[in-house]
Amino acid sequence: MFKIQTLNNIAEKGLSILKNDGYTTETDISDPDGILVRSHKMHDMELGPSLKAIARAGAGVNNIPIDHCSDRGIVVFNTPGANANSVKELVLSGLLLSSRKIQQGLQWTQTLSGKGSEVAKLVEKQKSSFAGPEIGGKTLGVVGLGAIGVIVSNAATALGMEVIGYDPFISVESAWGLSRAVNRARSLESLYSKCDYITIHVPLNEQTSGMLNAKAFAQMKKGVRILNFARGPLVNNADVIDAVDKGIVSVYVTDFPEDELLGHENILCVPHLGASTPEAEENCAVMAANQIKDFLETGNITNSVNFPECRTDGTSPERLVVANRNIPNMVGQITAVLAEENINILDMLNRHRDELAYNIINIDRRVTEHSMSRIREIEGVIMVRAFHFDKSAW
Repeated sequence: MFKIQTLNNIAEKGLSILKNDGYTTETDISDPDGILVRSHKMHDMELGPSLKAIARAGAGVNNIPIDHCSDRGIVVFNTPGANANSVKELVLSGLLLSSRKIQQGLQWTQTLSGKGSEVAKLVEKQKSSFAGPEIGGKTLGVVGLGAIGVIVSNAATALGMEVIGYDPFISVESAWGLSRAVNRARSLESLYSKCDYITIHVPLNEQTSGMLNAKAFAQMKKGVRILNFARGPLVNNADVIDAVDKGIVSVYVTDFPEDELLGHENILCVPHLGASTPEAEENCAVMAANQIKDFLETGNITNSVNFPECRTDGTSPERLVVANRNIPNMVGQITAVLAEENINILDMLNRHRDELAYNIINIDRRVTEHSMSRIREIEGVIMVRAFHFDKSAW
């Protein structure tokens, strides 16, 4: 059975899915077929020849060498939505913390220790220093309407906020889940100009890095409150500090503390608690375990960050999967090899994502090692695997 290396503490509820089916799951393991990881930095790791898949128990994959994995035909999974409720609850907390000076009030109250009967009078005298606006009736801008952005939007409408969402790439699934009360922004500039609060929920990449910067802040309402529970580098730290100092941004709440952000009264740094609930850790571990198990046992791909979504139910006792560069005549060359070996294709699924393609080919009899070697030798082929299923188990 397959061997899975764990690079962080993975919730037992997820590991048990693998262990119950005979998988070996250990931290120190040689020649693993798969890796389960959370935040462990893998860029300097040597990835052995047996490695077929990496599953990140979480959404972000910046700690994984994606390009290197793609070149090797290693499929990298993440678990979008598994920690969505956990992050949503923290975002809602951030909304309240940004408005009501709750954190500052709590810190000040602790200084009253030992004042005895004076405490009540001092509280009444000082409480106005920690006053702040209600969120009800205010406008929240949600940038990014994925799993987290959708449920943040829906929760904010339930709390009486006007919500404006922006996502030019919204999925059909997200659109179905989004409340009809959420208004659509046709541009970021339009959203920026109308919102009292803005929360960002987009992936970190070359296009989004530093997207909240001086230019963006200049387009916002004066006194806007910014929340970043997605990725730290989405916000330019120097620019947001300057915007806070000038009163353009009233409060910046982030789940990603950095040294330059600390010590500012109106910058609230949460110690990366977005997914720090037992429920989120279990949900991520279960999803990651199921995805890597499905891939290793059937070749199906769900929630990969480097290969296309590609899955089909078994229709034959034999299956071949091939990953290749997305270049012309790849399918023709692969199927020609099978035809020369008198292997009949029962059905086939071909999907591509950017420069990569993936094929699931259900066939009528077992493919020989000779045929697999010939397919591997085709220029542009990255990975080839064969599966034999117990048809009686369907």
